Amino acid sequence: MTINNKNIDNVFFIFVTAHLIFWTLIPSITNHNLPLDTIEALAWGSNLDWGFNKHPPMSAFFPEIFFQVFGSQDWAYYLMSQIFVIISFYYVFKFSKDIFNSNLLSLISVLLIETIYFYNFTTPEFNVNVCQLPFWSLTVYYSWKIYNSKEIKFLDCFLLGLFAAFGFLSKYLFIYLLVSIYFLFIYLIFIKKKRKFDFKYLISIEVFLVVLVPHLIWLNNNEFITITYGLARTGMDNWTIFDHIKFPLIFLSKQIGILIPFFLLSWLLIKKIKFNINFRDKKLLFLLSINVLPIILMFLTSFIIGSKIRTMWMTPFYLFLGTLFVYLAKEQINLKDLKGFLVGFIFFFFLSPILYGFVSISQEDKRTDYPGKEIAIKTQYAWNQQFKSSINVVLGDEWKAGNLSYHLKSRPVWEGSVEREKLDQLKDYMCMDSVCVGSR
Repeated sequence: MTINNKNIDNVFFIFVTAHLIFWTLIPSITNHNLPLDTIEALAWGSNLDWGFNKHPPMSAFFPEIFFQVFGSQDWAYYLMSQIFVIISFYYVFKFSKDIFNSNLLSLISVLLIETIYFYNFTTPEFNVNVCQLPFWSLTVYYSWKIYNSKEIKFLDCFLLGLFAAFGFLSKYLFIYLLVSIYFLFIYLIFIKKKRKFDFKYLISIEVFLVVLVPHLIWLNNNEFITITYGLARTGMDNWTIFDHIKFPLIFLSKQIGILIPFFLLSWLLIKKIKFNINFRDKKLLFLLSINVLPIILMFLTSFIIGSKIRTMWMTPFYLFLGTLFVYLAKEQINLKDLKGFLVGFIFFFFLSPILYGFVSISQEDKRTDYPGKEIAIKTQYAWNQQFKSSINVVLGDEWKAGNLSYHLKSRPVWEGSVEREKLDQLKDYMCMDSVCVGSR
């Protein structure tokens, strides 16, 4: 198919449809069990609350909706994860159209980020990082509408606050994007005085805070457990003075490594890169704020407090990197010669799912090889030999107990770790391999 401005929307549709099919089908065929984070989210979803011991509630809410519709069908959760990815792609594409006024450059912006590890190889595992993706892109999109509009609309401010809250309720690191966006608005309104303050700006903040209220109450009632968990994941409990240098350098090196396919594909599009940077450019200022500033803030976090930045935490940070790169180098892009770029894109597009399938089949000690369904069948059989009641409670860690909650037909509610006090509240119970199932 020849790509031109008239059929770009069709090409984009074909691209996201192919992405959805490949990344739903391949893990469904090659994986024996759902990944760890997805099982964990389903365990939380069986007992929905306004927060959990590790994360806020949104990453559990959506898997529970899918479970109510599809039950324990693994393919449904791979599909759900890809739906989150392609929604984010759609809003990157829509945002890029406003930036470039060129459908072709907008398409190129999305095709470039398809090469980034976070948007292909890791996407079958639905988790808090994938859950952020559509809300990250929607928050950027509605921030741009407000930023670029002469007349601030109530609906845009309302939706910005809503999607920003959903993103924050997916993972607290969403705050890095919000700080970057609000810093830009504060800079333009109060420092450069290039925009007038409009009280409609406050609508987004009010909506954001109102949506967060139930989670903030839960957080206070549970001794801020999710924040404690997040800090523990940074490795600060074993802090040394050298961590202020070591961890930021490790962070930078990993980001460069992850972006190598992106840079290779970009090189096929632009052989001689010569960026034209004008800091008075309104569009460029916004693109730098949503792309570069969050990464700088993350780097400074690591540098100042000497904390680890885990690679997967950066999942949503590069959604608009293709847009920024194309905007900076648009004068060097020869739109008449896209053949090499398209060949390179197709190579990377098929390489990732092939590698995923190969790893999934060839390695036999992964979480996705766990015999969750078989263990559930044996557990149900052993239970039936002793009790006539149905299993409606499961206790243990999120992985083993979560698998039982997911695979058992009665869908028992996961109620946390095994404790004597909890067992005493059950009418019948049975324990094995650090997991207990029971009936109330």
